[in-house]
Amino acid sequence: MTDTKRPEFFTCHNGDKAPLPFSKGEYDRRLGKLRAIMAARDIPVVLLTSMQNIAYYSGFLYCTFGRPYGCVVTQDACTTVSANIDAGQPWRRSVEDNVIYTDWKRDNYWRAVAGLIGGAKRIGIEGDHMTLAARDTALAMLGTPELLDIAPGTMAARMVKSAEEIELIKGGARTADVGGAAIHAAICEGATEIEIAMAGRDAMEAEIARAYPDAEYRDTWVWFQSGLNTDGAHNPVTKRALQKGDILSLNTFPMISGYYTALERTLFLGEPDAESLRLWQANVAAHELGLSLIKPGVTCSGITAEINRFFADEGLLQYRSFGYGHSFGILSHYYGREAGLELREDIDTVLEPGMVVSIEPMLWIPEGQPGAGGYREHDILVVGENGAENITGFPYGPGHNVIGA
Repeated sequence: MTDTKRPEFFTCHNGDKAPLPFSKGEYDRRLGKLRAIMAARDIPVVLLTSMQNIAYYSGFLYCTFGRPYGCVVTQDACTTVSANIDAGQPWRRSVEDNVIYTDWKRDNYWRAVAGLIGGAKRIGIEGDHMTLAARDTALAMLGTPELLDIAPGTMAARMVKSAEEIELIKGGARTADVGGAAIHAAICEGATEIEIAMAGRDAMEAEIARAYPDAEYRDTWVWFQSGLNTDGAHNPVTKRALQKGDILSLNTFPMISGYYTALERTLFLGEPDAESLRLWQANVAAHELGLSLIKPGVTCSGITAEINRFFADEGLLQYRSFGYGHSFGILSHYYGREAGLELREDIDTVLEPGMVVSIEPMLWIPEGQPGAGGYREHDILVVGENGAENITGFPYGPGHNVIGA
């Protein structure tokens, strides 16, 4: 067969549409907000390329493996663009249409995109996701259009969650608690980090399958850290065996159809020494202060300043290792981030009803100092009209999380 007989791109509605995480009305609501942004800026077509935005607006969460993916949105259509290796699955999990591109000619992805864009001279793109190489190819293949960054607008739209989203996030928080309980029960002297992490992951995956029979099951994970390995919030699991006196860090991350939630707790195997207990209690106090501050009308930077003031009074501010919380929704350790809703000094976003944020202060005391290790607590809160609802149920602090004393 010659190349001239092979399609550059095609459609194939293979099988029936799969149940998506949200209703058709929810996706219509999201697309309506995006189209309002497009109309206000006179952008006739948008090319989404990030995992988070394609999943948010279409329902399809892609697996790149080095191939480009997209979602072309106009005022009338929403079409995902996927690689032939995925066959009909992207169409089944897209709320509207899908086009498949083939890989037997270079840049067939861009030919498929061009067919959907229809010669538009102004195209919205995600400036924080499109690479320089992709930008150059887009300009060459799409007729040198004007490329306008719509990423800040889509991020702001994602920051306020719908009722359907909040319900799924609450289910994720309940699942994280299930994983936490399994980890708590598995902790004992001599057990390894990987063994304990597996117990938490398995419990969460079973719970997701029970509670969400139509979901995609992938990417749920656990970071369980001990001793020196607690110093970083994102340190990978090792085969280290737990020893009496260890500081421990429990971190469960259920993923339900692209939506991330988290539970993080400090624990000790055996009674902590006096300095470790002091540091732990100080971090718990900062956590409780943060919980009390979440309400509509306050700013991310204002919350940060209050917790900074507390740590400074305790002589511990120099041991703070990152901001005090962030948004939730379409998010993972390899895609997504609503950077405009993080509790940091340089973020002045005002909290409003429908936002979902964590409170997660962490102190890191370097090895060789009294109380060395990483102390971290993490709860998720849904901002309401008059306050906030804490949707994390797993207990924190020495009263519950000193094990085998």
